[in-house]
This record gives sequence, structure tokens and C-alpha cells, in this order.
Amino acid sequence: MVPNTLFIGQQQYFLPTCASTNTEAHQLLIKNEATEGCVVLTAQQTQGRGQRGNSWEADPGKNITLSVILSPTFLSVRQQFYLNMAVSLAVLDLVREQGLEKTQVKWPNDLYFEDSKIGGILIENTIHSHNLQHSIVGIGLNVNQTNFSSPLASSLAAVLQQEVPLEQVTCRLLELLEKRYLELRADRLAKLKFDYLQGLYRYQESHTFVVAGEQVQGQIQGVTEEGRLAVEINRELRYFGFKEISFVIT
Repeated sequence: MVPNTLFIGQQQYFLPTCASTNTEAHQLLIKNEATEGCVVLTAQQTQGRGQRGNSWEADPGKNITLSVILSPTFLSVRQQFYLNMAVSLAVLDLVREQGLEKTQVKWPNDLYFEDSKIGGILIENTIHSHNLQHSIVGIGLNVNQTNFSSPLASSLAAVLQQEVPLEQVTCRLLELLEKRYLELRADRLAKLKFDYLQGLYRYQESHTFVVAGEQVQGQIQGVTEEGRLAVEINRELRYFGFKEISFVIT
């Protein structure tokens, strides 16, 4: 099924199984065989990667596992987290559209329904001079899988208590991704950041974090354009990179 888009998903490669769709997309770039918006999809990803090098658990043929090749040359390296915002919002738009209105984006780029993870994003950028050159956007979304080894994982079907048409929601995801990406390309950065903060997990709520091996109470106050998380701890605003702070979820 081809999505109703200008370019995202108009070129597709489907692999019944592969180690990583991001790796396959990277190979297409090297061979100069991919136009912008090219999508690599698989039914079974055997070595899917998550943020911080974590593995991604997914049953074959039940979930969305894909990578999209983009060329955001209009974004400076300093602004690269806006791409994360746009992609995260596209997945959030899709999940909420399916009826999971309580879904939020857990910084930096996971999707949580209440306190359960239902999706993740991994973006790998190449840089030329001071701007991005190519971005490989990997998206994993739990759709019809209902059994997980982690008690903190869930899916659309598990929440909705019914199977979801996988091909249809995949097409819809690509349409929503193009919509958000075009907002990014049109320099609507303030709108993207506003929407991202409104959908951010634990935004401006008191929450327990781990910083330097110790548990602290803090309140998320924002995210910088470089992607650093601004957290107020003991009345002091502090900024953290991806591996410098983690959420305590019970």
C-alpha cells in the first residue's frame, strides 16, 4: 500500500527479515540507490537497536519496523533535535489518532502509554560542514504484539483489546511523518517545540530521576534545540545529555 504523500514512502524496500532497517538504509545511501523519503521495512528485525545501544524486542510480522531516509540539509547541527521532535510528534499523532490519547513522548525519543513503552525512535545523522546531510530515521512501534518479556512494554492492540490493521497504520504513519517533516522544512520550529513539550512525558511534574548514580526529585522544564533536557532540581535549573539522566519508572 502506497501512502498519500509527496515523497515519503513513494520508494519502498521490503525485506522479510534483516538485522537492522537502519543498516539497510545506510547501505542504500552508500550505493546511491535511495531518493529522499525512501522507506526500508521489514517483518522481522533481528538486531534492532534502540537509544543508548539497547535492543528492541519485536515479534515477527506484528509491529511497525522501518527506517526512512531524509535529507534535512536545511538544519544546522545545532538544530538537529528539531528533527527528533518532528519524528516523535508524527508517531505520537498516529498513536493518539488510533485512540490512545494518553500517549506521550518520553525524552529523548520513546513513546509511552501511561508508564508502558509502546514505541521507540533512533535517528542517525551524517553531517556536512555545519549542517545535516542525511538522516536515517528508525521507527519501531508495537502494534499487534501482546506478549512482552518486559513488564514495562505494551502495544496498540494490548491497550485497545483488538488487532490493528498493520499495513493501514504503517501508511498513515508515513503520511503523518511527511506532514511533520514539512513543518520542519517550513521553519515552523516554534510550533514543533510547543507541540513536543505539550506531549512530553512528565513535563512540569515532580518525578524521580537518577543522576550520577543517585536518585533525585526534579521537574522537567524544557528541552534545548541541541536536545538537552532542562530539569529543575533543588530550585536549580540543570541541563542533561542523553546518558546523563534517567527516569525512575515503577
